[in-house]
Amino acid sequence: MTQQDERKILKKIRGIIVFFMIALALSGITAFPIETELNTFFSVTGINSESVKDDPEIFKFLHYIKENVTETNQKAPQLAYGCDWLAFAHLVIALLFIGPYRDPVRNKWVIQWGMIACVSILPLAFICGPIRQIPFYWRLIDCSFGVFGIIPLLLCMKYIKALEKEI
Repeated sequence: MTQQDERKILKKIRGIIVFFMIALALSGITAFPIETELNTFFSVTGINSESVKDDPEIFKFLHYIKENVTETNQKAPQLAYGCDWLAFAHLVIALLFIGPYRDPVRNKWVIQWGMIACVSILPLAFICGPIRQIPFYWRLIDCSFGVFGIIPLLLCMKYIKALEKEI
């Protein structure tokens, strides 16, 4: 493999890592304004407490969540601090991927750790979801983060292994 080929692989690895970091950061940032996001969604769609009765089950669930988030934020706003920590964790985890961005071969363990985290979403959703009364379809949506998240990491690992062979 030529040095130019190695640079191409390194560029692909870094592109995947940047994409993954941005996706992690965006998913974290959206945890901060949950009430505002829900209010905006229902305002834009025109769904309200009366019309939601005739809407698909997922909208009924989201409306139920919106009502509970609004009530909780009014009565106990400090509970939203847990969502702030969730958002912060996403941002910190995204920063962890700076290591493999800089030196993918030496820091491939971060990619492996990310893949373990993606797979770990499934048992979390299927164990804690029923306990927290999360509908099955919503647990599948949560699982999709792990399923879709692992794809770029697997691709990244493939490129790292190719790069590793040449070093």
